Amino acid sequence: MKRNRTLPVLLVVLLASASGVATANMATHENHVKAKQGTTTVQRSKGADGLVDKTVTGPKGKTKVTDRSRGADGLVDKTVTGPKGGVTTTDRTRGADGLVDKTVTGPKGGVTTTDRTRGADGVVDKTVTGPKGGVTTVDRSLGSDGLVDKTVTGPKGGVTTTDRSRNSDGTINTTITRANP
Repeated sequence: MKRNRTLPVLLVVLLASASGVATANMATHENHVKAKQGTTTVQRSKGADGLVDKTVTGPKGKTKVTDRSRGADGLVDKTVTGPKGGVTTTDRTRGADGLVDKTVTGPKGGVTTTDRTRGADGVVDKTVTGPKGGVTTVDRSLGSDGLVDKTVTGPKGGVTTTDRSRNSDGTINTTITRANP
């Protein structure tokens, strides 16, 4: 007689737990952000300078235009006009050390500069100065195992160290250490 009761009880418990899972899944789907309906088109064309320009038209008809051009130094610069009319320019230049530096001017006039330098160990380091004056430095170094490690110091003084090491089978391990200011 006990066997006959355990099967219906098991079914009731199974159904109750399944409906609870379904309810929990429904709750997570209610908060899900739906993708915008409509069609986004990307039209690429080769400009008179031979570089590929791009126009993206969103589902609401607004466009974003990317115009690439070759500067006097031979590097590719670009101008992006956003859907609200804001213009962002990217100007690349070759520094005295032969590395490519970059200056980005945003639609509100903020300027971000990226200065790349070659360290004593031959690895490229960079310094980024943000539009509000904050400076981020990336110091890369060549480890004894031949892998590139790096230390990033943020504009508020936080330090992130990435240490890569190679295992005997050739796979690479990465250890990331963060220190808040």
